[in-house]
Amino acid sequence: MATASAPRTALPDEDLQRLLALIKDADSVELKLTIPDVSQRSAVQGLALDPLQAEIRQVFFFDTPELVLDAAGVVVRARRSQRKGDDTVVKLRPVVPSELPKSLRRSPSFGVEVDASPGGFVCSGSMKGVPPSASVRDTILGGKSIRKLFTKEQRALFETHAPEGVALDDLSVLGPIFVLKLKTVPQGLGRKMVGEMWLYPDGTRILELSTKCVPGEAFNVAAETRAFLSSKGVDLAGEQQTKTRTALEFYARELTEAAKA
Repeated sequence: MATASAPRTALPDEDLQRLLALIKDADSVELKLTIPDVSQRSAVQGLALDPLQAEIRQVFFFDTPELVLDAAGVVVRARRSQRKGDDTVVKLRPVVPSELPKSLRRSPSFGVEVDASPGGFVCSGSMKGVPPSASVRDTILGGKSIRKLFTKEQRALFETHAPEGVALDDLSVLGPIFVLKLKTVPQGLGRKMVGEMWLYPDGTRILELSTKCVPGEAFNVAAETRAFLSSKGVDLAGEQQTKTRTALEFYARELTEAAKA
């Protein structure tokens, strides 16, 4: 693996050293940028994104109304994707790659990724899977056991890291979020970029642009992508939003209000 060269960054030295250490031991890096609502239309036009080419998705999260999993750094998600079928993930965030058990790192279903954006960075470890015995739709609509959506490896990871006394079947359904995902290779960039529009029930919209790379290319790809987006008039200075956090807080608030009614 190539060694990441020092970036041009405003990060404090301590944070920069931590980022370099995380990247060195990660499997991949995803560079992300969320576009402010007022700038989304111009960004779509500037990048010539065609919404009719987007893949439709539904995303469900699972947590308690108090978001105890989120507080413990555990994310549980199930997803339906047009023409692709269902998938699930149990994610730990944040993690330090060098501190993870070697047996976990060896699993082909587990990956470590650093997410970096203008708002900061975080390293996560994700155990991915395909529902072994039930579809996401049938499980949610039928009120069936959530546990059956997850593989043996995912259930073991959850049981190791979830707060004591919290089981998968104790969790509430937080969702769905309607998502449009578009993969494209913009002319002039020469690498794949993904655009995701997350549509929340209250009318909130989050547009995220992202591109993935191997750890050794992270800083060069970040500089090239930033220059390209800037040349297309994309707002790089807007407040950054987190898709998962926004979804969790919206549905947790909805559950709490329903319980009080």
